[in-house]
Amino acid sequence: MPHSTRLSQPPNTKKATPTEAPPPDGPPEQVPDGSDADESAVDGADADESAVDGAAGDTSAVEEAAADTTSETSGSTGDATAVGRRDRNPAVARAAGRTVTALAAVLVLSALLLPNQLTRLTPGEFLRIPVEGIFGAALLLLLPPKARRVAAVVAGVGLGLRTLLNCLDMGFYSVLARPFDPVLDWILFDDAESFLKDSIGQAGAIGAVLGVVLLVLALLVLMTLAVVRLTRLLVRHSAVATRTTLVLGTAWITCAALGVQLAGVPVAAANTADLVQDSAERLRASLADQQVFAKEAHVDAFRDTPPDQLLTGLRGKDVIFTFIESYGRSAIADPAMASQVDAVLKDGTKRLRKAGFASRSAWLTSPTAGGGSWLAHSTFMSGLWIKNQQRYRTVTSSDRMPLTDAFKRSGAWRTAGIMPGVTRSWPEGKFYGLDHVYDTHHLGYKGPQFSWSRVPDQYSLSAFERLEHGKRHDKPLMSEIILVSSHNPWAPIPKMIGWDELGDGSVYDGIKKAGKDPKEVWKDPAQVRNEYRRAIQYSLHSLISYMEKYGNKNTVLVFLGDHQPVPTVTGENASRDVPVALVAHDPAVLDRISGWNWQNGLKPGPKTPVWRMDTFRDRFLTAFGPRPGETPGDAKTGAEAGAQGGAPGRSEH
Repeated sequence: MPHSTRLSQPPNTKKATPTEAPPPDGPPEQVPDGSDADESAVDGADADESAVDGAAGDTSAVEEAAADTTSETSGSTGDATAVGRRDRNPAVARAAGRTVTALAAVLVLSALLLPNQLTRLTPGEFLRIPVEGIFGAALLLLLPPKARRVAAVVAGVGLGLRTLLNCLDMGFYSVLARPFDPVLDWILFDDAESFLKDSIGQAGAIGAVLGVVLLVLALLVLMTLAVVRLTRLLVRHSAVATRTTLVLGTAWITCAALGVQLAGVPVAAANTADLVQDSAERLRASLADQQVFAKEAHVDAFRDTPPDQLLTGLRGKDVIFTFIESYGRSAIADPAMASQVDAVLKDGTKRLRKAGFASRSAWLTSPTAGGGSWLAHSTFMSGLWIKNQQRYRTVTSSDRMPLTDAFKRSGAWRTAGIMPGVTRSWPEGKFYGLDHVYDTHHLGYKGPQFSWSRVPDQYSLSAFERLEHGKRHDKPLMSEIILVSSHNPWAPIPKMIGWDELGDGSVYDGIKKAGKDPKEVWKDPAQVRNEYRRAIQYSLHSLISYMEKYGNKNTVLVFLGDHQPVPTVTGENASRDVPVALVAHDPAVLDRISGWNWQNGLKPGPKTPVWRMDTFRDRFLTAFGPRPGETPGDAKTGAEAGAQGGAPGRSEH
């Protein structure tokens, strides 16, 4: 009714002042311009009615108009002022209300249909009918006012959390080629913060973390407010909402039954329900995995092997195990990179052969991709499938005998580790049986940091020669070396220089300044792949050159990749295979693995055997252990039964 009419009430009826808020559920007030009254009440008043709802309760046109007329027409001074503003600018109020409502609907609908992988983030995904929205609307229409308010808030918070988990899944799929584990993956955020600090500096990392925290809080608050706002709209127009819900429900059932698709995507969507179920399954599996793995880790066929029976086929050899960061099958098999990387491997095979070395190569399947190098390292060394952080903690705190520790337990080797990526205390060194660990602070490097990679690979190998391999010891040396120059983000990349020019690393200052900015590289996936390829070439050059210069007749090298790079490089659904090679000067060492059927040279072929990475330890210990009928004192390298590999009960990939 017109505003002036409302002021002329019978004496025995409570009057409303000109600035009082109109009852939300009463007859809608007409506005001076004569526009539709219902729109004014819904779209104009809705923008500021939260205070009214707080004072009068969640009132609807049908349920609460008769409940408490006095409460409905009373309001705070702030409410009256707000209505006064709407009266003065009704068109603006209506436009603002409609805009806010539309944005709320878009936000909720997008959250219901949001996939958990970037590759599925297409327009077709958002042109579907979410069954969760239909059931949610029906439930909210049926609930009594108090329960409805609680349900709306809970639904908003829940939908916000689900959206957050979807975004985490997107990030994990993009980097680690797997979804986020809500039980085991929280520890990785500390590593992510360290990676940001190394890549963009302390200030940039702090800013990024604060930004993420604010975005998370904003998401939860806005999603909750959006659901509450749409709930009020549903109740105010309950008749229309009920009919719409029935129509959409019928359409969803029809589309689901007929398998209707739009742009290759099913129109009948159950995204949120499916993702919640999937997360629940992952949660259950993660919780159950701990006990299962603890039992598996307790079984070790080599734990009780007498020291004089361990690695008898390698006595007197300096054995080096080297991991090359992100060196995956794609570096060799992807046509965009294969020709350049293959050239390095073929040339390296020739150069090593000229220096007296022979080599064999194959493939190992890593438990991880894109990141999580320590999971691959522990899998390779322990002979167990370490696919998550919980398994890693379990195995590194157990009495399992990793491959490196077998050398120490034998009493025939000095053991050392070169770990340029380790910046803090690393208690796992004890588990791996390393007598001495040289982390980033103990290599003598005074040069610049290349993004995440603190020490260039060539310098790490030079430090290894200076600190351990080049010194005289009363025992041969077993070493584990981690090469990190091929770590994401692959810019800037060091260059090979003369071994006698390395000094304390200051020579790299100019090389870094001339390198590429990682932020610029990552704007273009083609540049990312190109720089990744160049980083792998550099790491391979460094290792091959080291063997040429410092290797001798007693040097045995096993080197491999830890995992494939991120999907930006490999594409989606790439294998998790990584190359592995064994290089030795003594032909008898390679004779021991003749039964493995590995490829000649540093480059494995497409038909070369593929083993799971966790099978390597047992195969290696068996191949280089005593041969049948051989006593420890007679153990020498040879080409007999040790080449069969694999302990009882272990299967190939």
